[in-house]
Amino acid sequence: MTQSMVYLDHNASTPLLAAAQEAMIEAMALVGNPSAVHAHGRALANIVEDARRSVARVAGARSSGVVFTGSASEAITQAIVGGVRYFKIDRVILSGGEHAAVSSAARISGAPVHTIALLANGEIDMEALRRALGEATDNDERALVALHWVNNETGVVQSLAEIEKAVGPTPHILFVDAVQGFGKLEVDFSSSALDMMAVTAHKIGGPAGVGALLMKSHCDSVRLIPGGGQEHGRRGGTQSAPLIAGFGAAANAYTSHLDVQKCADLICSLERQLGELCPNLVIFGREALRIGFVSNFALPGVKNTSLLMGLDLEGISVSAGSACSSGKVSRSHVLKAMDVPEELSDCAIRISVGWTSTQDDINAAVAAITKIYNRQSGRNGKAA
Repeated sequence: MTQSMVYLDHNASTPLLAAAQEAMIEAMALVGNPSAVHAHGRALANIVEDARRSVARVAGARSSGVVFTGSASEAITQAIVGGVRYFKIDRVILSGGEHAAVSSAARISGAPVHTIALLANGEIDMEALRRALGEATDNDERALVALHWVNNETGVVQSLAEIEKAVGPTPHILFVDAVQGFGKLEVDFSSSALDMMAVTAHKIGGPAGVGALLMKSHCDSVRLIPGGGQEHGRRGGTQSAPLIAGFGAAANAYTSHLDVQKCADLICSLERQLGELCPNLVIFGREALRIGFVSNFALPGVKNTSLLMGLDLEGISVSAGSACSSGKVSRSHVLKAMDVPEELSDCAIRISVGWTSTQDDINAAVAAITKIYNRQSGRNGKAA
C-alpha cells in the first residue's frame, strides 16, 4: 500500500470542515437541554436556531420550515411514511433510480408503489411520470411523488422545473431527495412547487448523524417520531445541539470552500485520462446533464470488485455506488433501471470529488487504475 491516502468518495461522505468541527466542540462544552427554559437550555436553543437559519438560507426556505432529524434517511422516511399517513395517500410514485432510503420508505408506507423508469441516459422518464399522475387523477387518487434531484451514483441532474411543472398544478404531493444537490446547486424551496425536501450535513462538510426535512406549512403535521414537542411537534427527541451546530456551520462555510469549477475540471481530467487508457470506456449518464462532482464509469471486462480491491491496496478510496449496502459490492439498481447490461454494470466504479480533492488525487487514481487495467489485460491476453 502507498504511504499517502487518497479519498475520492465524497458522494458517500465529505470530510469535515474545520468550522463545523469547531462549532461542535463549542456546543459540546455546554450543558443542558435545548428545550429547557433556563439559561443553559436557552444557550443551546440559540445554537439550534442559528443552525436552522443557516440551513434554510442555503435551501431558500423559511427557517420555521426546517425540521432537524437524525439523518437524511430519517427525513426521507418522515416525508414518505408520515406523508402517506397524514395526506391519506393512495399511491407513491417514484423512479427506478431512487436511493434505497426512498424505495424502502415507500415499501413500508402502506400505499401501493408505482415505479417509473429511467431513460438510458439516467434521466427520469417524464412522460411516464405524467402518465402515472394522470392515472392517479383519473382514479380519484392522491399520489405522493418521491424523486431525487441529483442521482447519487451517476450524478445525473433531474430537471426540477419539469418535475414541478408536472406535479405542481395537481393535488398530488411532491417530495424531493435533495441530498446530493444541496449546497452544490441553487434551489429556492420557498418559491418552488416542492412540498417537502430532504437534506443532510455530511455531504457538505458537516457531521454524520444529522439531517433535515424542509416542509411547507401545509406539511407541518407530517410526522414520524412522536415525543415531547421538540421541533415544534414535528420530530420528537432531544435535539443534538453539537451535531446541529456542525450542520449550521457547514452550511455557512461549505460554498466558500467549494470550488465548483475546479471539481468539474478534476472530473473532466479523470474521464479524459481514462478515455486515453481505455478506448471503449463507458461513462454512465454522459449524454445527460451531470453534476460536476462525480463520474460513474466502466472499463469493460474489468470487474469493479477487482478495481475496488486494487485501488484500496494502493490507498485510494472510491466506491461502486451507494455506500449504504453494509460494505457489500452489489449490482447497481440505478444502472439496471437505465437498462445497462449486467456484465457492464458489474464493472461500474464511482469516483466523486469535493472540497479537499486535488489534481494529484486524480492522477494517483488514474495511475492505480492503469496498473490494474494493464494487469487484467495481460492476464486475459487482450485489451479488456
